[in-house]
Amino acid sequence: MTAMTSGTERVEWFGDTFEAMTQNIERAVLGKRNVIRLTLACLVSEGHLLIEDFPGTGKTMLARALAATLEGSHARIQFTPDLLPSDVTGVTVYEQQKGTFTFHPGPIFHAIVLADEINRASPKTQSALLEVMEEGHVTVDGITHDVPRPFMVIATQNPIEQAGTYRLPEAQLDRFLMKTSVGYPDAAATEELLMNSQVRDRASLVEPILKTELVTEMSRIADAVYVDRAVISYVRQLAEASREAEHVRLGISARGCLALIRVTKTWAAAAGRAHVVPEDVAELAHPVLSHRLILDGEAQYRGVAIETVVDDLLDRVPVPALRA
Repeated sequence: MTAMTSGTERVEWFGDTFEAMTQNIERAVLGKRNVIRLTLACLVSEGHLLIEDFPGTGKTMLARALAATLEGSHARIQFTPDLLPSDVTGVTVYEQQKGTFTFHPGPIFHAIVLADEINRASPKTQSALLEVMEEGHVTVDGITHDVPRPFMVIATQNPIEQAGTYRLPEAQLDRFLMKTSVGYPDAAATEELLMNSQVRDRASLVEPILKTELVTEMSRIADAVYVDRAVISYVRQLAEASREAEHVRLGISARGCLALIRVTKTWAAAAGRAHVVPEDVAELAHPVLSHRLILDGEAQYRGVAIETVVDDLLDRVPVPALRA
């Protein structure tokens, strides 16, 4: 990185590195290139990802492959109804031989943390995790402990099993930068998986190719990507239209707008561009905005899909024409 002086060289390096990470993770997660790119964009944008999908679609594999791509620490937390907040954040223990209290950090003190089936834990434990995601540190017995940088939580939840689960409140869903699903693999990917059924753990095929410190450098490059005032206005109009849209009880907040701008910068740099275009906003509208919209009771009763509402917003708000 020290040899790169111009902004163009830095963005080119960003695009090449982003592509290399994508291809590396594709060795474990077949046929899901767009989902992988969304996950990497979330990481570089210093956000957290919520994956909601059916069992056996590769949610855990995706998180493990991402962790394996980075030369950093990672941890997996299996959320259960009896999981305590201290099981996530850590606990202070009195050591009699030393006569002092020592803090034993929990699994949250890793670069990549997989929170598996987050909706199975109690709201108190969910809140402990989400507080760390928001604040970037843990306070135990009045002492603050910072989590490492970069720091990303990938939470998964199963939408079909509702018995014994605790739904994440809408206000806490907003803590996640993006929400997406993996989905079933296509025909070619399925056949390749079956042909190589002897490989029990495909994440073991992924080798570390990037140090965690370079992820921080990628975040700095993404922050420097230019966003034209017309694109800013486009995002503002989408948010305002969402607050007046049919079936919507609560529209996009200012936090949601900031999240969309942050990710579009990363998305543009991943494409080798030093500026954001309106198409970046349209491509990322669903994963960034969908979980931030709250439908009214009638729409939920009628089964109106959030995806349809976002599509309507994109159709209604005119796309700006950028200056040459």
